[in-house]
Order: sequence, then C-alpha cells, then structure tokens
Amino acid sequence: MKNISPGTLYLILTSLFITSLVTSNLIFQKFFHWDVFGIYTFELSVGIIAYPITFLITDIISEIYGRKAANKVVLSGLFASAFALFIIIVSTEAAATEWSPVTDSEFKHVFGFTFIAVGASLAAYLLAQLIDVQIFHFFKKITKGKHLWLRNNFSTFTSQIVDTATVLGLLCSFDVLPWSSFWMLFLNGYIFKFLFALFDTPIIYLIVNLLRRQYNLQEKTTEIELNW
Repeated sequence: MKNISPGTLYLILTSLFITSLVTSNLIFQKFFHWDVFGIYTFELSVGIIAYPITFLITDIISEIYGRKAANKVVLSGLFASAFALFIIIVSTEAAATEWSPVTDSEFKHVFGFTFIAVGASLAAYLLAQLIDVQIFHFFKKITKGKHLWLRNNFSTFTSQIVDTATVLGLLCSFDVLPWSSFWMLFLNGYIFKFLFALFDTPIIYLIVNLLRRQYNLQEKTTEIELNW
C-alpha cells in the first residue's frame, strides 16, 4: 500500500463499489437460507451478499476523501448500473444460435426481471446512498471528526431502512415478488444489513486508521482533496 497514491486508491475503491453494486443487481433472483447458529434462519436474495459492501466503501471514501468524492462514486454506480442494464436488454433481444449452450428462454428466465429489478434497485440505491453520505457527514461535523462508529453505523442503519423498503415495495408493485413476502423479506434483509453494519465497524476503523497514517492525515477532520 505504500506505493499506492490517493488517486489510485480512490479508483480501486470505486471499482470495488461498482462491481458490488452491479453484481448484486444481476444475481438477485436466487434466494438462499442462512441458519445463524440455530437462532434465526434468514431467507435472502444472494444479491444482498455484495450490496452492503457498497455502504462500507462509501463510508471509507466519505471519511478519507470527503462528501464530494463519495457523491461522485454514488453517481458512477448509477451510470454503471444503467449501462449494464442497456447491455442486458440488447443481449436479450439478440437471437440465440441453434448451438448456443444457453437458449433464449433460459437467458430470459435468468435476466427477464432484470430491467424491473435494476430500475427498482437504482431508485432505492440512489436515495439510500445519498442519505447515507449526508447523515455520515452531518455526524462527522457535529462530532468534529470523532466517534467514527457513530456516523458509520447510524448512517447505514437509517439508509438501509429506506433502501430495503423502497426496493421491495417496487418489486412487489411490479409482481416480481408477492406482497405476502414483503415483511418477511424486509425483516430478513434489514436484520442482515444491520448485523453487517455492526460487523464492519472494526473493519472501517482498521482501514481508516491505516489510510490516515499512510497519507499523513493528522487531524480527524482532514480529508484528501482530489484534483478533478
């Protein structure tokens, strides 16, 4: 990491953010069971595995690079998802050859709801990520750069309520998912994201402290300015 410049690191974080976001939208139709020590069984879309990583990354970028840089990553993810959706639409319309390992019907079965899913995800994502960044910097300002755990967790807890409710509401409205599953999926999804936010708190402390030492950011309110 000693040879990685702030600009290069920003690009790496941005690429991880976009990959997590786009991947979660593409694989969302598979659902799985996760039994947590026999205490609770989650029923979740596999898309949720990668999605919480996006909030961890925006919090790291917010802390090290500031609000402007974090908002640019959010918008980059929006454009990347829209472009991925365009490619999927074109690919769906392209007729499969007779020898194609994947037929048109199989392709449409896997990606048939992607248009609606990505649209719902983009609406929820944009709203939730912007809320996350705003709340993060609100607490950073009033605490004068102290209590990273507070802004990391509170921003994620709040934004995830908005994100989970919005995306599930839209998917149920377009009959991708039944309304009867709304509260079960909302509860499962939010608890999972809540636990992930608690789990990533020591991770963000570790990463932020390493980066502050690496780039000699002495004050907790100091941020790296990138030349746009």
